[in-house]
Amino acid sequence: MTILITGVAGFIGMHCALRLIERGETVVGIDDLNAYYPVQLKHDRLARIRAAAGERFRFLHCDFADDAAFDSAMIDVSFDRILHLGAQAGVRHSIDNPRAYARSNLVGHLNLLELARQRGVAHMVYASSSSVYGGNDSLPFRVEDRADQPVSLYAATKKADEVMSESYAHLYRIKLTGLRFFTVYGPWGRPDMALWLFTDAILRGRPISVFNGGDMRRDFTYVDDIVSGVVAALDRPPLDDGMEKAGGSRSPHAIYNIGNHRSEELGRLIDLIEQACGRPAIREDKPMQPGDVRETFADIGAIERDLGFAPTTTIEQGVPRFVTWFRDYHGI
Repeated sequence: MTILITGVAGFIGMHCALRLIERGETVVGIDDLNAYYPVQLKHDRLARIRAAAGERFRFLHCDFADDAAFDSAMIDVSFDRILHLGAQAGVRHSIDNPRAYARSNLVGHLNLLELARQRGVAHMVYASSSSVYGGNDSLPFRVEDRADQPVSLYAATKKADEVMSESYAHLYRIKLTGLRFFTVYGPWGRPDMALWLFTDAILRGRPISVFNGGDMRRDFTYVDDIVSGVVAALDRPPLDDGMEKAGGSRSPHAIYNIGNHRSEELGRLIDLIEQACGRPAIREDKPMQPGDVRETFADIGAIERDLGFAPTTTIEQGVPRFVTWFRDYHGI
């Protein structure tokens, strides 16, 4: 098959492209290479894909939120399925830059739905987020839980993507799967994520910001496990059989949590980074940031049942792998 991947130069996008290429698929990748974080990292990820893929990878430098540019870029592109991972990421960034999120995450998502409708694709898998649960204090988070009180604009746009997708699945019977990601980490990760920020600061002798006095918990999910779940979802489109799907739809639209089903203390993460770096952190306590939540914890029963998803990587295994990659990448 040929898979169209948006956000292919991103963290999860690169890893998914590599996995699909490894099993013999052809990938057409789209990315606008925006400067939300250093673009060189995105170019390096693309180089990694090209080295593995040869002629089975085609890259299109394109902003899928720009209707005219996107339509033009897609004219001569053929594909069987869509993996829509591209988005403006970052909870805290959305506080100060709301229009970037409306453009990429709302208009951009609509453009991908329209493309799926026009081409009659067999299946589109798209990225949602655990952020949609907001301040929900019923743990673990279940896809059956209400998710209509977001505490950041980023979360609101991701919930809106799910709602738009439901309307397209209902109206046009497009097969769609939304994945609510829970704190993905690993080699080639994002520089705005805690693991990168802490590792960089510890290795360079700078203080780290520990929010809410460290009273934070996250369902950290290693990227290899995430990719296994994404590919399983891509391979198994929901049926258009009128039966209720994960997430509650009776249209061909499923929504799954994709996490590690473990809620880990922030302090434990820092301890493991210190061990892998071989030096202690300089910790500075800070208050909770706007838009943040104290804890995330995924109920993955639905994705285990339907797709056979079974994460295996603990943070005791995954954190040292990231630190080793980080030191190699930066020559530290």
